[in-house]
Amino acid sequence: MQAILLLAAYLIGGIPFGYILVRLKTGQDVRQSGSGNIGATNVLRTTGRTFGVLTLLLDIAKGYFACWLMARFTASDPVWTALAGVAVVLGHAYPIFLKFQGGKAVASFVGVALHLAPAALLGVLVIFIVTVAATRFISLGSILGAGLFPVGVWLIYHPVWPVVAATAFCSAFIIWRHSSNIQRLRAGTENVFRFGGKK
Repeated sequence: MQAILLLAAYLIGGIPFGYILVRLKTGQDVRQSGSGNIGATNVLRTTGRTFGVLTLLLDIAKGYFACWLMARFTASDPVWTALAGVAVVLGHAYPIFLKFQGGKAVASFVGVALHLAPAALLGVLVIFIVTVAATRFISLGSILGAGLFPVGVWLIYHPVWPVVAATAFCSAFIIWRHSSNIQRLRAGTENVFRFGGKK
């Protein structure tokens, strides 16, 4: 049963909401515009606020739902639920539906964190908001938030080590997925965030 649920979590994570919404709205492939990413930030830049916010909410929802589904059928076992979180993050980054070319999985990880450790998530969201407000770099806020999340999980919840390991893996994976952003931040060429996007 757990193996089936992990596969389900991966497939849920692989639902490319940003790609689907942009395709429905414009008929275009969002990967051919802006940063080439299927996530909410690129959808906002290329297609507008409404679709950017909707992509964000749906990607968060699929992370939460995958963990909820695993918890529902495993009596809320923390290890299996955390593994479902890993599966949904990997599904978003490497979706079978888009030939394994997906996004950076930040929003999906937020959904996972909302289910696993909401208090720790609240703390890193504050850091994210302050960072983005001060620098206007979404990527920097995401990197800092991802890096600090496992620390918050440990300090607040003191969970069993597999849960810490799973959250640490997801955090390191998200930072690694931001390698190109880190290079642009160092070079001073990173994209500045503007909430306006297209109308």
